[in-house]
Amino acid sequence: MTDIMQKITLGILGLGTVGGGTVNVLQRNTEKISGRTGVEIHIKSALVRSLNSERICDCSGIQMTTDHLDIVNDPEIDIIVELIGGDTLAKECLEIAIANGKHVVTANKALIAKYGNELFAKAEANNVSIAYEASVAGGISIIKALREGMSGNEIEFIAGIINGTGNFILTEMLEKGRDFSDVLAEAQALGYAEADPTFDVEGIDAAHKLAILAAIGFGMPIDFESVYTQGISGLALEDLKYAQELGYRIKHLGVAKRTENGIELRVHPTLIPEKRLIANVNGVMNAVLVRGDAVGNTLHYGAGAGAEPTASAIVSDIVDVVRRISSGNHSASAVPHLGVAAELLQTQKIVTVSEFSCGFYLRLTVNDEPGVMAQVTQIFAEKNISIEAIIQKEPTDEQKIVQIILLTEECREKLLDECIQEIQSLSAIQAPAVKIRVEHLS
Repeated sequence: MTDIMQKITLGILGLGTVGGGTVNVLQRNTEKISGRTGVEIHIKSALVRSLNSERICDCSGIQMTTDHLDIVNDPEIDIIVELIGGDTLAKECLEIAIANGKHVVTANKALIAKYGNELFAKAEANNVSIAYEASVAGGISIIKALREGMSGNEIEFIAGIINGTGNFILTEMLEKGRDFSDVLAEAQALGYAEADPTFDVEGIDAAHKLAILAAIGFGMPIDFESVYTQGISGLALEDLKYAQELGYRIKHLGVAKRTENGIELRVHPTLIPEKRLIANVNGVMNAVLVRGDAVGNTLHYGAGAGAEPTASAIVSDIVDVVRRISSGNHSASAVPHLGVAAELLQTQKIVTVSEFSCGFYLRLTVNDEPGVMAQVTQIFAEKNISIEAIIQKEPTDEQKIVQIILLTEECREKLLDECIQEIQSLSAIQAPAVKIRVEHLS
């Protein structure tokens, strides 16, 4: 690098797995990144919990501090890279950094989902940018693809496997016949799930990410509170197997769909036809399927977490911000935070759960006696709901109880729930019905 090359300085908040991975990528690819930006990128300081902890990166030349104010108030730092997570200290850091005229790069999906609208407005008022590619799907760069690569499309739907922990659990359950609790314990031991796995297995993490993608896809403010969220902790192994028998896979899917009634925002277990590529995304991998009116279906696949896959997205954002700074005209060269100028974002009507429209998988536990199937199908007929497929399992020698599995054609959830309520009143029903939504994604 030459003496006349412009230098841009970073301060990193958080030097754990992702922070350390970011330092490694920046250091290993220094010459390539400088060649692509025409700028020397220098890491000046890093916020850490303890000055004496072991690191996964070379920290020589980086000033370490346990006080975030040392970094966000440092006049020599141009870009703040926030990797501490959470939505309290991180929010404070971003607000101070923005007020100080610093650009921000963050991987914090919870922060963006809950406070993105507010933070973006502050950034625009201070003529700085918040880059957040790593907040959704790790290294896949789905935000750039959706916000920039598909900017000429009207987005019809987004469907994503956007939590690797949940996908790992469902994959292990199906492929190895293991129970949920058993696989969850392994996911925790492997570091895929936290000691408190609620955000992953109950869909909150995926809901954060879906809210961000939906805002970009539909030109609306981020609306995390309106995302319907259902986890996978209640899924039974037998339902994964029955779905496979019917030619489907069950995935924990985030769905954002434009409909005649408004926008559906939902995260829940979903049956997907096994012939769809996204149905065959296994383990900790992520995938996002986007349909645009011009491009049709596009599938974006890759590692959704991990030190260097996430660092790849972070460094990509750093490169974008560096180019804006070096251009000398930040506002003219910056893509709007949500792909649409803030004043043109339009609040959308969000469809309530009772008005969701899709197919359904239904498992009934009934007495093995004549006439039960006729009663069930009659209830569906009265609601004008078509049944696509039925499986009836034979009872064991010891039991006189059978499982009936049905797939319905697309219908409103309210009507399906009315059917279930009537079915549950039948004397032959021996357990609560199991209901799982179906998406064909065709």
